[in-house]
Amino acid sequence: MKDYIEERAVELANYIIENNATVRSAAKVFSLSKSSVHKDVTERLEKIDPPLAARAKLVLERNKAERHIRGGMATKHKYEERARETDGLRKAR
Repeated sequence: MKDYIEERAVELANYIIENNATVRSAAKVFSLSKSSVHKDVTERLEKIDPPLAARAKLVLERNKAERHIRGGMATKHKYEERARETDGLRKAR
Protein backbone atom coordinates (compact mmCIF):
# COMPACT_ATOMS: atom_id res chain seq x y z
CA MET A 1 0.00 0.00 0.00
CA LYS A 2 1.24 3.47 -0.81
CA ASP A 3 2.46 5.61 2.07
CA TYR A 4 0.08 8.48 1.41
CA ILE A 5 -2.92 6.12 1.61
CA GLU A 6 -1.72 4.76 4.95
CA GLU A 7 -1.23 8.31 6.27
CA ARG A 8 -4.66 9.29 4.98
CA ALA A 9 -6.29 6.31 6.71
CA VAL A 10 -4.70 7.27 10.03
CA GLU A 11 -5.68 10.94 9.60
CA LEU A 12 -9.25 9.97 8.76
CA ALA A 13 -9.53 7.71 11.79
CA ASN A 14 -8.16 10.38 14.11
CA TYR A 15 -10.56 12.95 12.67
CA ILE A 16 -13.54 10.60 13.06
CA ILE A 17 -12.60 9.75 16.65
CA GLU A 18 -11.83 13.32 17.76
CA ASN A 19 -14.95 14.82 16.20
CA ASN A 20 -17.38 11.89 16.46
CA ALA A 21 -17.67 12.42 12.73
CA THR A 22 -19.74 10.47 10.27
CA VAL A 23 -18.26 8.93 7.13
CA ARG A 24 -20.11 11.58 5.12
CA SER A 25 -18.73 14.52 7.11
CA ALA A 26 -15.18 13.10 7.03
CA ALA A 27 -15.46 12.58 3.28
CA LYS A 28 -16.49 16.20 2.85
CA VAL A 29 -13.64 17.55 5.00
CA PHE A 30 -11.01 15.43 3.23
CA SER A 31 -12.55 15.83 -0.24
CA LEU A 32 -12.93 12.09 -0.70
CA SER A 33 -15.80 9.80 -1.59
CA LYS A 34 -17.72 8.10 1.21
CA SER A 35 -16.55 4.77 -0.23
CA SER A 36 -12.90 5.76 0.07
CA VAL A 37 -13.32 6.93 3.65
CA HIS A 38 -15.16 3.77 4.61
CA LYS A 39 -12.58 1.51 2.96
CA ASP A 40 -9.66 3.41 4.51
CA VAL A 41 -11.10 3.25 8.02
CA THR A 42 -12.60 -0.24 8.00
CA GLU A 43 -10.20 -2.25 5.83
CA ARG A 44 -6.87 -0.51 5.31
CA LEU A 45 -6.53 0.86 8.84
CA GLU A 46 -7.02 -2.63 10.30
CA LYS A 47 -3.72 -3.66 8.68
CA ILE A 48 -1.89 -0.45 9.65
CA ASP A 49 -3.05 0.20 13.24
CA PRO A 50 -5.58 -2.31 14.64
CA PRO A 51 -6.16 -0.47 17.98
CA LEU A 52 -6.90 2.80 16.16
CA ALA A 53 -9.15 0.93 13.74
CA ALA A 54 -11.11 -0.52 16.66
CA ARG A 55 -11.65 2.94 18.19
CA ALA A 56 -12.78 4.37 14.86
CA LYS A 57 -15.11 1.42 14.35
CA LEU A 58 -16.83 2.17 17.67
CA VAL A 59 -17.56 5.74 16.54
CA LEU A 60 -18.84 4.56 13.16
CA GLU A 61 -21.07 1.93 14.78
CA ARG A 62 -22.52 4.50 17.19
CA ASN A 63 -23.20 6.89 14.29
CA LYS A 64 -24.88 4.10 12.36
CA ALA A 65 -27.07 3.24 15.36
CA GLU A 66 -28.10 6.91 15.72
CA ARG A 67 -28.68 7.47 12.01
CA HIS A 68 -32.42 6.75 12.13
CA ILE A 69 -32.85 9.25 14.97
CA ARG A 70 -31.09 12.03 13.05
CA GLY A 71 -33.21 11.25 9.99
CA GLY A 72 -36.39 11.42 12.05
CA MET A 73 -35.36 14.74 13.56
CA ALA A 74 -34.64 16.16 10.09
CA THR A 75 -38.07 15.05 8.87
CA LYS A 76 -39.76 16.56 11.92
CA HIS A 77 -37.92 19.85 11.38
CA LYS A 78 -38.92 19.85 7.71
CA TYR A 79 -42.63 19.54 8.47
CA GLU A 80 -42.49 22.05 11.33
CA GLU A 81 -40.91 24.53 8.92
CA ARG A 82 -43.61 23.87 6.33
CA ALA A 83 -46.30 24.39 8.97
CA ARG A 84 -44.78 27.75 9.96
CA GLU A 85 -44.67 28.84 6.32
CA THR A 86 -48.30 27.81 5.82
CA ASP A 87 -49.36 29.69 8.96
CA GLY A 88 -47.53 32.77 7.72
CA LEU A 89 -49.35 32.62 4.38
CA ARG A 90 -52.74 32.26 6.10
CA LYS A 91 -52.09 35.28 8.32
CA ALA A 92 -50.98 37.36 5.34
CA ARG A 93 -54.33 36.89 3.58
